[in-house]
Amino acid sequence: MFQKNKELELGLGILAASAVILSCIGFFLSAACGILVLIASLIGLGVYAATEFYRYRKLQKISQDLDTMLSGGAPLPIWEYGEGELSILANQIQKITLRLSESAETSHADRQYLADSLADISHQLRTPLTAMNLTATMLRDPNLPAEKRISLARELQSLLARTDWLVESLLKLSKLDAGTVTLAKECVSVRELIQRSVSPIAIPMDLRNQQLVIHCADEQFTGDLVWSSEALGNILKNCMEHTPDGGTITITALETALFTQIEVTDTGSGFRPEDLPHLFERFYRGSNASQTSYGIGLALARTVIVSQNGTIQAINTGSGAKFVIKFYKQII
Repeated sequence: MFQKNKELELGLGILAASAVILSCIGFFLSAACGILVLIASLIGLGVYAATEFYRYRKLQKISQDLDTMLSGGAPLPIWEYGEGELSILANQIQKITLRLSESAETSHADRQYLADSLADISHQLRTPLTAMNLTATMLRDPNLPAEKRISLARELQSLLARTDWLVESLLKLSKLDAGTVTLAKECVSVRELIQRSVSPIAIPMDLRNQQLVIHCADEQFTGDLVWSSEALGNILKNCMEHTPDGGTITITALETALFTQIEVTDTGSGFRPEDLPHLFERFYRGSNASQTSYGIGLALARTVIVSQNGTIQAINTGSGAKFVIKFYKQII
């Protein structure tokens, strides 16, 4: 142990030398004095050796526990060290190792999430790209009838539009995840928000003979108009796709002292119970999802709303689906 601990070896050497010198001085004065000094020196030397040995063993135990923790074992058992400077040292070491462990776990989770996301994105893009490749191959046929060529060209244009929407949505999500988007905090008129959100789906709803009913007065909330219209637009698009021809989509706004609420209800088939807990998960496609669904729109909507101190909830009404959005006036 002495060879491993130079400080202990040095301390014992100094005390031994001091004991010899003091004993010699004591014997020079008298035999009894020399014996007393020698005995006191030996006792002091023994106490020092025992104390240092005890401290050394404790430090060795902390080192072993630290190695165990860094190897994936349990955290340092601080309660074993009691009070004193060793306990303070162990406590500080534990804080550092816990932070390192949490950082490693977060890094691993981020890498796993990135890998899963890339796999999901690859899967989502593969379907339209395969269809586009097949359509392009068919269009190269010189004997293809003109009517069929026009139909395939329209299908190719539709696939390109869907792919463009998917890529654009993924880019928006990645910006929100990375925190590179600064959401405005301005007074937003719910009426203007609804108008901007409805505009992109107005023609598809008209082609489906779907009715839009709006109950809105002068409700307002603090947020970002552009991003909020993106979120509400994705919710309305989801309702439109799951509402049959001739159905109705209703938007109702309400403002209280605590929050501004926007409800969107439809007369579609509603949600299946097993899908409700996962509706806002990225790339999740419900059991009644359409073939053109990528499972990204509702996830983007939720991210935008939550980023603005809001909440979103999906509910079955018995005669369709309902989305309840709340923008709170205070931080919740």
